[in-house]
Amino acid sequence: MEKAFDRQKVLLQHLLPSSSSSFSSPLSASICLAGDSAAYERSSSFGDDIVIVAAYRTALCKSKRGSFKDTYADDLLAPVLKAVVEKTNVNPAEVGDIVVGTVLAPGSQRATECRMAAFYAGFPWTVNRQCSSGLQAVADVAAAIRAGFYDIGIGAGVESMSSNAMAFEGSVNPKAQDFQQAQNCLLPMGVTSENVAQRYGVTRQEQDQAAVDSHRKAAAATAAGKFRDEIIPVATKIVDPKTGEEKPITVAVDDGIRPSTTVSDLGKLKPVFKKDGSTTAGNSSQVSDGAGAVLLMKRSLAMQKGLPILGVFRHVISLMLKMSFAAVGVDPAVMGIGPAVAIPAAVKSAGLELDDIDLFEINEAFASQFVYCRKKLEIDPAKVNVNGGALAIGHPLGATGARCVATLLHEMKRPRQGLPLWNHINVHRHWDGGCSCS
Repeated sequence: MEKAFDRQKVLLQHLLPSSSSSFSSPLSASICLAGDSAAYERSSSFGDDIVIVAAYRTALCKSKRGSFKDTYADDLLAPVLKAVVEKTNVNPAEVGDIVVGTVLAPGSQRATECRMAAFYAGFPWTVNRQCSSGLQAVADVAAAIRAGFYDIGIGAGVESMSSNAMAFEGSVNPKAQDFQQAQNCLLPMGVTSENVAQRYGVTRQEQDQAAVDSHRKAAAATAAGKFRDEIIPVATKIVDPKTGEEKPITVAVDDGIRPSTTVSDLGKLKPVFKKDGSTTAGNSSQVSDGAGAVLLMKRSLAMQKGLPILGVFRHVISLMLKMSFAAVGVDPAVMGIGPAVAIPAAVKSAGLELDDIDLFEINEAFASQFVYCRKKLEIDPAKVNVNGGALAIGHPLGATGARCVATLLHEMKRPRQGLPLWNHINVHRHWDGGCSCS
């Protein structure tokens, strides 16, 4: 009982706005309710912790054959950047910086080479952000606001996988042959999925079932209109490849979700990356096009502007202030296991335990790594990816982190049985981990 009491005290502390003068504000003056501006008035002393006031994304569409196949990456990103300021009435001139994650644009392979250089120099496992670059962008903006560089910033991500190939171009440094970890940086992602399945005993049946579950939940969420508030419609064009005719369209729905997917159907698909493997097109995330953006600012500004607080980029108080965000490196040969390592690190940084978390958003790059991470962390399936994940919705690499933040924050606004809204503490992790509370 005493331990449970202690855990409750920690949780309540995380719902308090931090203050430079006092960290013992009464609970009655501290509750932060998403969308409830009146809650601000219940506090006599607010700290300037970093809050998220808006998070939006585009629909995610199938690469090279979906609705965004003829849309430039900048035309994907612009609508969500515009939305986060227009919907909050924030003057764009007030935004101190926009940090954007992307992976496949020309020159982005330097990220891989930089990680290889770290191995050459004798460093242990580091984190090549890549598919979590959108989440890293959000964390970087939060850190910059915390440091006082500016008061308002946007963390975003974008990827047009229709426009850029997923291939390492140019020559590879021969030195890589002398460093196994550097060689592992060059492995195709599908091969790392097979490595995870083989090393940790994830069966084909488990992977196919995870994919079916993802499509089922995403289809149900779409039918219920759950994504409607987070998706910004994009006016664009689609070109008929046979005639060259351009047709104007407005895209507002994810187009890769397959509600009729069954384990039996997926079981008929052949492995893609290994002859006797278990990773197929059906239990891998869809290559997709899309973008997302998250608007962060100091709490005092959010209060001044009367904006709802969707989440708090929470820090804990010890000898120093630490953001509840963690970037933890793993063996690149099994890169997908990152969430199993980074989630505990992010939760510990927030002064919490895994049992305190009510909602998880884990990127489903491949079903193998998703199943492993969920089992390793012993997460209740009812708490993770409640509206489906990348296996169904899609995985536009650099945009995925921002997409997951948007999806999670909008889900947090919905009452959940037995859980008061303000008590939701949540985690997203792909290669990085972060906690927010609302």
